[in-house]
Amino acid sequence: MLTALVRLHHALQTVRLPLDLPGTAELRSGLTEMVDQLEDYVIPRVTTLEAPLLTVVGGSTGAGKSTLVNSLVGRRVTEPGLLRPTTRSPVLVHHPEDASWFGADRLLPDLERVDHMTTDPAALQLVADPAVPRGLAVLDAPDVDSVVEENRELAAQLLAAGDLWLFVTSAARYADQVPWEFLRQAAERSTAVAVVLDRTPEDAVQTVATHLARMLASRGLKDSPLFIVHEGPVSEDGLLPADHVADIKTWLESLAGDTAARQQVVVQTLDGAVRTLTRRTYPIADAAAEQVAAAVRLREDATSAYDEGVRGVLAGIADGTLLRGEVLARWQEFVGTGELLKGLESRVGRIRDRLMNTVKGKPAQAERITVAVESGLEMLILEHAEAAAERAEASWRQLASGLGLLADGGSELGRASRELRRNAERSVREWQQDVLDMVRTQGQDKRTTARFLAFGVNGLSVALMVVVFSYSYGLTGAEVGIAGGSAVLGQKLLEAVFGDQAVRSLAERARKALEVRVRELFAAELARYTALVDSLDLDADAPEQLRRASRRVEDARYAGQRGS
Repeated sequence: MLTALVRLHHALQTVRLPLDLPGTAELRSGLTEMVDQLEDYVIPRVTTLEAPLLTVVGGSTGAGKSTLVNSLVGRRVTEPGLLRPTTRSPVLVHHPEDASWFGADRLLPDLERVDHMTTDPAALQLVADPAVPRGLAVLDAPDVDSVVEENRELAAQLLAAGDLWLFVTSAARYADQVPWEFLRQAAERSTAVAVVLDRTPEDAVQTVATHLARMLASRGLKDSPLFIVHEGPVSEDGLLPADHVADIKTWLESLAGDTAARQQVVVQTLDGAVRTLTRRTYPIADAAAEQVAAAVRLREDATSAYDEGVRGVLAGIADGTLLRGEVLARWQEFVGTGELLKGLESRVGRIRDRLMNTVKGKPAQAERITVAVESGLEMLILEHAEAAAERAEASWRQLASGLGLLADGGSELGRASRELRRNAERSVREWQQDVLDMVRTQGQDKRTTARFLAFGVNGLSVALMVVVFSYSYGLTGAEVGIAGGSAVLGQKLLEAVFGDQAVRSLAERARKALEVRVRELFAAELARYTALVDSLDLDADAPEQLRRASRRVEDARYAGQRGS
């Protein structure tokens, strides 16, 4: 059982529920409660079944819990709160010879041990008093309905760490909703509970006690002892008359002195806690699986948006979009127009001669084409990156899980990043350098030929860039003839130097090199979204690991019941 519980504890700790899905807030709270109960009570108690019976005194604001504890001990060991809300540390009273059982390694490890009164709720005040019988410890907890959230959370944590609840209420507060919610949980967990109707006027005892007993029975707590503390004077030391708490004190002392009875209470509460923990793990596991599925959906939506952006850029490269406008004008300046284009098919030989004369001595025009290509590619990339960011943001806004991540990512996720323009500029220039290097390498054995010298590395490079943009899809009317013809002319120019096969290979390599750079740019933009998903640190295996761990605990519990 201990091994199975430790594995369950580890499995619960690996579960994360960061996305704001429906019902997640409640499940997060439940997950924290389960981890706390394993650490504060279940695992320590399994390892120390012989430890004293821990009785947690809890209840409503103003019910008189601290006064009751002091009266049971016979002296003031915990300070009643005169002002509400009371902020102080919980107080654990025990027999001096039982002190070793209450170290941080055995119980409530998150609370610092102190031996003095303090207002620090993260501390546990330990009070040793021989008036408390051996085998029993009494823990005074904060109000379960405190207006201070920290007090309410601590009260719930302490109650979950107890073997026995001594739940204190009053004639005025016994029907309040919040305390009954705790008692409902106690019934579900089979926690041992005794109820104290505190300081009740004599004329109200019969009516209130009868009604309270019916309420307990209807909520699965009919076997819980009900003690009545009659209204009476409080001494200067803040103690009730001894006979007013005698029944409670006698009952607790009898439990402490009867090993079998004490063990029965411990086993009842411990078994109920283990059973409840295993039952509660399955909704947690389902929620963890939903978190993983939601994260996958978010990643896929963002990836789809940017994949569409990449496709848009590649289509713009291939469909002739870049052979419009500035690039086309500069290319025409470079190669010439008029008769050069009209006679393309019939006078290829003479055109090639003409090209050598036309192109020769035009490095400035080649540079202008390079700049125009750079500008055109950058604008194409930026346009589709902006659209991709808008699509990704819109898809996330349609999901509750995405809204929280968008808030974490900041308001600029719906736009291309500030770095994209600079990155695109650098990437395009690097691609142009790649093209230049390809031409230079391809022309190593042709550098002394007249044609190579006539066109030059720069001229041949811009021709290769134009060939990469050679498809005429998307062009209309006169643009088809002009842009398409210009692209073919670039191909013929390259073929005149390198030959048909080499040109096809060069064009394909240049196109792929450009595609790689475009994908890298968009991957960097997409990473702004996927990094948010990665930051969730979700483990896809965690749900099934939790289910397996829970089944191991169930198996160990069942085996223990059969063995007993």
